[in-house]
Amino acid sequence: MNDKQHTIKSPVTVSGIGLHTGVMANMTFLPAPVNHGYKFQRVDLPGQPIVAADVDNVVDLSRGTTIEQNGARVNTVEHTLAAVVGLQIDNVLIQLDGPEPPIMDGSSIEFIHALEAAGLEEQNALRNYFEIPQGIHYKDSEREVELAALPLNDYRVTVMVDYNSPVLGSQHASITDIEQFRDQIASSRTFCFLHELEALYKQNLIKGGDLANAIVVVDRVVTEEELSNLATLLNKPKVAVKKEGILNNVELRYKNEPARHKLLDLIGDLALVGRPLKGQILAARPGHAANVAFAKKIKKQMQEAAIQNVPTYDPTKEPVMDINKISQTLPHRYPFLLIDKIIYLDENTVIGVKNITLNEPFFQGHFPGNPVLPGVIQIEAMAQTGGILVLSTVPDPENYWTYFMGVDKCRFRRKVIPGDTIIFKCWLLAPIKRGIAKMEGKAFVNGKVVMEAEMSASIVRKEGV
Repeated sequence: MNDKQHTIKSPVTVSGIGLHTGVMANMTFLPAPVNHGYKFQRVDLPGQPIVAADVDNVVDLSRGTTIEQNGARVNTVEHTLAAVVGLQIDNVLIQLDGPEPPIMDGSSIEFIHALEAAGLEEQNALRNYFEIPQGIHYKDSEREVELAALPLNDYRVTVMVDYNSPVLGSQHASITDIEQFRDQIASSRTFCFLHELEALYKQNLIKGGDLANAIVVVDRVVTEEELSNLATLLNKPKVAVKKEGILNNVELRYKNEPARHKLLDLIGDLALVGRPLKGQILAARPGHAANVAFAKKIKKQMQEAAIQNVPTYDPTKEPVMDINKISQTLPHRYPFLLIDKIIYLDENTVIGVKNITLNEPFFQGHFPGNPVLPGVIQIEAMAQTGGILVLSTVPDPENYWTYFMGVDKCRFRRKVIPGDTIIFKCWLLAPIKRGIAKMEGKAFVNGKVVMEAEMSASIVRKEGV
């Protein structure tokens, strides 16, 4: 698995009809900066609103995963997201001039080919993996659905499906390395059963469905009259059934293609947690509703871990931002640039490092002979760490100022002295609104809290920029 974040080198476009909406659309993948993540943009709507690929934005699960934000909706995102996860792409903006990504051949392989043609580019930031800390489980007893995530220093996925069908039977599919996705999973196509077709049409779904982009499994005896009606429904001159029960002589790419496609869907849906995962994922009879419910449990665990866990600092690992990168983001300079490294950064959390030495200028006057780091310096260093988080939400942080607005519930637990290394951890208490950020922060030395506070700040664009 990659250590560094990746984007694509150049824009690339694919075009086609949407599976459920039946609307033609052009979808363009564009390079995106570090920590951007996956975002869709509806360029056909006023203001070209952006929809983040986030499990909290899921609004519909009717035979696919639909997300909505800022008044814009994007249908059936799972095949697209599976492709970027499968290629270990971290940051990409996906522009759409319609409501739904093209279904292409019903799999992810054509997206894979397009992204590979654009080329992948390594970025100067570490991937923000979420390592499953303990077993996370989801179960729907009524549907006999069960999913689990177990600790593992890798990303492995195993899926079992059983449709009580003589045609499909019980099937398994798995990958033991995400790099296997491209060749073993990406070309597996979406499918449905014959008895579901009319119901899906009545639900105003699969308007773009075609025997060229979906497998139809025939799980019962079909009369010639029914085949004739199906031909009319699918706008085909004629349809037929193969011996093994696949409509219109479609050849399966794998004997267990349905199970492989369910694995593809699962990887795409789990992308909505917002970070690459490390863990063993086991799924029995998964579907979009279960996948999304499971993703929400993982994200909740992720958020709790970010708040509760004491951050660890390994000085041998390359930081997300070194002092030069920090200087390009923050306007502070000596002797008031107080952060040495940023070792973690995502949309909600930042972790910074400050090394304390006797050479700090304030030690000349602050308790000479008994050097103790001033509390106001600790607060300012924490605020600068939080400032990195706030500025990471805009594409051009060099054009913004961040201003301290308030400090609340500040407590100093232990003294900090030269030789200590402080780890500052700040996280947003609520989404940034109207340029106002509210966050909580804690400072750690040797795994113990030395200071904590709640802070608020405003982000303001520089005049004339």
